[in-house]
Amino acid sequence: MHGHGGYDSDFSDDEHCGESSKRKKRTVEDDLLLKKPFQKEKHGKVAHKQVAAELLDREEARNRRFHLIAMDAYQRHTKFVNDYILYYGGKREDFRRSGENDKTDMDVIRENHRFLWNEEDEMDMNWEKRLAKKYYDKLFKEYCIADLSRYKENKFGFRWRVEKEVISGKGQFFCGNKCCDKKEGLKSWEVNFGYVEHGEKRNALVKLRLCQECSFKLNFYHRRKEVKSKKRKNKAKKDCEESSHKKSRLSSVEETSKKKDKENSDEEEGTSESELWKGPVPETDEKSQEEEFDEYFQDLFL
Repeated sequence: MHGHGGYDSDFSDDEHCGESSKRKKRTVEDDLLLKKPFQKEKHGKVAHKQVAAELLDREEARNRRFHLIAMDAYQRHTKFVNDYILYYGGKREDFRRSGENDKTDMDVIRENHRFLWNEEDEMDMNWEKRLAKKYYDKLFKEYCIADLSRYKENKFGFRWRVEKEVISGKGQFFCGNKCCDKKEGLKSWEVNFGYVEHGEKRNALVKLRLCQECSFKLNFYHRRKEVKSKKRKNKAKKDCEESSHKKSRLSSVEETSKKKDKENSDEEEGTSESELWKGPVPETDEKSQEEEFDEYFQDLFL
């Protein structure tokens, strides 16, 4: 330093240290001024082992929760079962559930189904009855499908038609017996169907369309009531004939009245025309009151 023309001082290091301390104070003050209320404090030191462990556990729990939410119910169940077997031991066969009490929607409908629903049946409705009632509302209740396999025992089974059967014409344009698909010789029958449902005896009047062979099976013990379509046709024909006869009467009366009106109008027109063509209208002299009185009294004295 002396050789290069500079100067030396014993207090140079102290001055540099003072300037650095002042800068540090300024930076600290600036940081305090610029600090936001929600900003976390900066840790200059290394965190404690316990704090680091808590942070790791929290992060791991967050990851596990994310993976569990991404799974469906079955995958979550199998994971829990595998973890239990891994930590506590045991066999996987012990965790298999028994399917003896399992029920599908069709099982529930079969248990709660009714051939006809009354107002009393709809009083106390649980979800099972509501499901059966919803299925019942979708059925078509004009014609029935019959099971005539036990006709010799005088036992018959009836059910309402499904949408596929209505579209195909089963039970109306084909024979209503579930084991028969004939089209020719179909007859309509009305049957008083007596059945036992949920411990109650009930009756329902149903309509069937059967071929000749199936009609023989239906009437094996008792003659059922046959519904003939000819009567309806004859009634319709009679109604049409009566309506046409009434219309013809009305039309004839109207024609006669119109003819009379035309004749009267023609006569008036003819008389008026004839009177016009005879000649000029004769002039009539108007009489005074005195002349009229004289004529009147003359008639009285005669």
